[in-house]
Amino acid sequence: MPMTALPARFEGDPEPLPIDLHMHSTASDGALSPTDLVALCRERGLTHLALTDHDTLAGVAEAAAAAAEAGLVLLPGTELSTQWRGINIHVVGLLPEGARGRLVAGLASQAEARERRAGRIAERLEKLGLDDALARAREQAGSERPLGRPDFARALVAAGLVPDVATAFKKHLGDGKPGDVKALWPGLAEALGWILDAGGVAVLAHPLRHGLTRRKRGLLLDDFAAAGGQAAELVSGFQNPDATRDLARQLQERGLYASQGSDFHFPGGHLAPGSMSPVPRTATLPVWTHPRLAACVGGPAAKAGADAL
Repeated sequence: MPMTALPARFEGDPEPLPIDLHMHSTASDGALSPTDLVALCRERGLTHLALTDHDTLAGVAEAAAAAAEAGLVLLPGTELSTQWRGINIHVVGLLPEGARGRLVAGLASQAEARERRAGRIAERLEKLGLDDALARAREQAGSERPLGRPDFARALVAAGLVPDVATAFKKHLGDGKPGDVKALWPGLAEALGWILDAGGVAVLAHPLRHGLTRRKRGLLLDDFAAAGGQAAELVSGFQNPDATRDLARQLQERGLYASQGSDFHFPGGHLAPGSMSPVPRTATLPVWTHPRLAACVGGPAAKAGADAL
């Protein structure tokens, strides 16, 4: 597959760009192995991708080998769970140098927090009728990796307590529901520090999905930028173009770069690798033009964008 240089600017191309910087594999709660995920990305015409499993880089080595063989550019990454003003906020760390510095200890603490959190979620769901909740979630995970809410959601479906995963989150596992245990996560600023210490770029994940008012989203972006955050996902899957343009303005006002990612977890859903709304024309710079990423991801066109800063 011939490698196409990524654009230095968003020019309003109606077709999605061949880059996806937010995806999951079996190293966390995704359905595909890192190798199979890379194969699907190649099949769908992507040229650049990031593997961003929850609180781990365990799948990156396998994905990197598969990407090299397929002729794709892989950027190591992870998606960290944090809390901000009582809200569960995810931050994608794009890590050209991998895990190093304080991030190594941070990921270890996140794994421990996930184990404790899984126990608490299981206790709460058992009170709601899911017997042996921890064992059922582990069966859905199919491995010994740390459990996440999607594993419990699938366990609820398998037990016949809800018709589908979406209902499981709506009734039992979403924000503010009994299975939403967030107290174990680090504060937003602490997690950002781990990413920055590793030489990475911190990206606020799917800021339009939290149901925040525009004002409160602005406060989140203010705190994120003040703590050293460098970018946010301008497009995450499919979304209203007017909302995208408004978010672009908020990012530009704060000097944040724009990223894009599908948040892909499993085949057959409404999102696939690279499937997302196109980015409208905007002066907000693509995250791959950030000086920490341009050399390893962007290529000459993106470097030109970084030089324009």
